[in-house]
Amino acid sequence: MKKPVALVLGPHRGAVSGVSTHLNLLLASRLAGEFSLIHLQVGSEGRNETGFSRLARLLASPVLLSAVILARRARLVHLNTSLNARAYWRDLAYMVVARFCGTPVLYQVHGGALPQRFFGSGRVPTAFLRATLKLPDAIVVLARAELDAYRRFVPGQRVLLLPNSIDYAPYARLARERRPSDAPLRFVYMGRLARDKGLYEMLRGFALARGHGTNARLEIAGSGPEEHRLKGLVAVLGLSTDVSFLGPVFGEDKLALLAGADAFLFASYAEGLPYAILESMAAGVPVVATRVGAVPDVVDDGVHGLLIPPRDAEAVAAAVAKLCEDRELLARMSLACRRRIASSYSIDRLAEQFCGLYADLCSAGRAKALGGF
Repeated sequence: MKKPVALVLGPHRGAVSGVSTHLNLLLASRLAGEFSLIHLQVGSEGRNETGFSRLARLLASPVLLSAVILARRARLVHLNTSLNARAYWRDLAYMVVARFCGTPVLYQVHGGALPQRFFGSGRVPTAFLRATLKLPDAIVVLARAELDAYRRFVPGQRVLLLPNSIDYAPYARLARERRPSDAPLRFVYMGRLARDKGLYEMLRGFALARGHGTNARLEIAGSGPEEHRLKGLVAVLGLSTDVSFLGPVFGEDKLALLAGADAFLFASYAEGLPYAILESMAAGVPVVATRVGAVPDVVDDGVHGLLIPPRDAEAVAAAVAKLCEDRELLARMSLACRRRIASSYSIDRLAEQFCGLYADLCSAGRAKALGGF
């Protein structure tokens, strides 16, 4: 029997982003065994284009999407988006095209603003947002706070909580070794080097901790627009011997970095559910993270790591110092992290949930189409 075709819209699969990781995991999971998944790239990342060619692509892409839907007889369009201005308006066009073609739409939100805050206090734009969020056949969110917010904002809409998940097996094989009490604790960060990731507060907090005699080192893995300025700040803060920049890490290099890490440092201002946190916890690396997005859903404060407020360098310093001073607590957290990911955040569980959701939406869409004849 021919597998139903589902179009999965999202960024370039090689991009350094959580959404790209999500797409790659789904496309390699059992979901691809039950549905014919076709990835369609949206967004500029991974493209070598001028401003004019980007505009031409944006204008032409909704037409191209309709052509693919009709040519491949797609039974579902799975939009992977975020509630920010650029993604919302771009993906709204794709959603309208899919609905015009009679194809069910799954609208998955990977972070961004909560809908109540997206247009601020503007009543007319907020009403427009509410109307457009009624267009998809289902909305998927990553965090409990988002689930509550979307259900309040669009009563009657089908909103589901399906947190990101990972392939736990590669991380389970990593051995954890207790670091000697007189050795510096090794903190790591993995992700984009962007201002909203809280890296400036992270470095200032790390400098405060080192200034009070805390024995720690920090390794930063990733790339992004703030890299040059962050390196300059490291020099200004006198951290050149304590902080190193590794560039992006993938595959075995990522596993090696986590195998040698004691704690993961993540001070972002806003998130959905960062894969870097799931991967670190799977490797037995406790996290110091801001209380944003779905992070509190995964990390119990004091059990799997320490939760801190955003934009607070002193809180970063206090958390770094606490873990350096209490190695027994760190060891207990490490075991708890691994149990947490193995039990609740495996890709097998997520793929099974998406299989059920895809099947339900395809069946409802087919029944609706037949009812029109």
